[in-house]
Amino acid sequence: MSYFDAASSAPLHPVARQALQASLDEGWADPARLYREGRRARLLLDAAREAAADAVGCRPDELVFTSSGTRAVHSGTAGALAGRRRVGRHLIVSAVEHSSVLHSAEAHEGDGGTVTEVAVDRGGAVDPEAYAASLRADTALACLQSANHEVGTEQPVTRVAEVCRAAGVPLLVDAAQSLPWGRVEGDWSLLTGSAHKWGGPAGVGLLVVRKGVRFAAQGPVDERESGRAAGFENIPAIVAAAASLRAVRAEAAAEGARLRELTERIRARVPELVPDVEVVGDPVRRLPHLVTFSCLYVDGETVLHELDRAGFSVSSGSSCTSSTLTPSHVLRAMGVVSEGNVRVSLPFGADEADVERFLDVLPGVVRGVRETLGAPVAGGDGAAEAVTVDALGMACPLPVIELAKAIGRVRVGGTVTVLADDEVAAVDIPAWCWTQGQEYVGERPADHGVAYVVRRSS
Repeated sequence: MSYFDAASSAPLHPVARQALQASLDEGWADPARLYREGRRARLLLDAAREAAADAVGCRPDELVFTSSGTRAVHSGTAGALAGRRRVGRHLIVSAVEHSSVLHSAEAHEGDGGTVTEVAVDRGGAVDPEAYAASLRADTALACLQSANHEVGTEQPVTRVAEVCRAAGVPLLVDAAQSLPWGRVEGDWSLLTGSAHKWGGPAGVGLLVVRKGVRFAAQGPVDERESGRAAGFENIPAIVAAAASLRAVRAEAAAEGARLRELTERIRARVPELVPDVEVVGDPVRRLPHLVTFSCLYVDGETVLHELDRAGFSVSSGSSCTSSTLTPSHVLRAMGVVSEGNVRVSLPFGADEADVERFLDVLPGVVRGVRETLGAPVAGGDGAAEAVTVDALGMACPLPVIELAKAIGRVRVGGTVTVLADDEVAAVDIPAWCWTQGQEYVGERPADHGVAYVVRRSS
């Protein structure tokens, strides 16, 4: 089985396994106690904190360990907002943040705060000027991921941090995806990470709060982790997390170059091997191990199942693979095709032969799914002025398939109106127009669902 979903959770690094096993014998006692076993546990905890702080680029007393990366985000966001409550209750986030950040924003809004969501370009990156324009006198905190978890696009953190620093606003950086590859540059104020993203054990996160940043921990607190992460520290897991972060950093330069070559190969060859594919995310400013593409006219869930049967574990931001049947908020914000979305994120040590086998298998998988769904054949010299397609009750990707079939029935300049009640159509029909060179006219309410109007341009 070829595991290509490191962005979700990386396999446990051998160094993490060794450190975990060794520290189980030494790090079980209470590090707050003064007897021998407690002192031994404290030494392990302090050493792990120093190693993690060195990797992040902060002081050891600025870093605390949490029970997960999500907990670090929630605690960091809530504490920073509370610490600056006298300034105001305005929060800025990007439209493509991890759900943990967006859920924190929702909670803040539900508690009476205000939130500004900064849009991204088609590559998934924010414009620092948009952050500058969003800053207000009552802005308490801004949040920006270092790199996107779904498409790999790296964000201009340094420039955004400069903008925020000039306005006196702290910037919280979710660095979960980028920490294995290097420090986050820039004058950021808070930072979060998650050990299982870099080959450490699950259940360990880190939260960094720079000295001088106003911070008021929320909820019940105790004396542990500077009062910012309550509860008994899982010292063996923390030691393993710090050891694996140091280990992957030592390998990052060489392994990053090797994996970038493999993902560049996927980016280049998938559109050659599979028609009607859009590779998404910034082609240059991106994580070295991650590549994402969307295949028109396929059911994303079926594609993932077929790839799994062929021996490949990949992920997807497609609505067709979601329990909520709503499109990925990242792909929606980017305005790209969400149907048939495949994310390949290679773990450290990924085999080149496995990548080649993936490229051999993928075309047949997509072709088989398209044949089952009745995907259209391109072209057609229709003469109709206008055609209406009833796709009510159809789920992703069928409304787009029906649109593609109908476009050949109208003349150039004619229109196709698609009636659909699937929420995904609002994302995928405009995205289909962009990829196929057709004009998306707009949408309007219909008796049932929404009417999407497309003009044939070619």
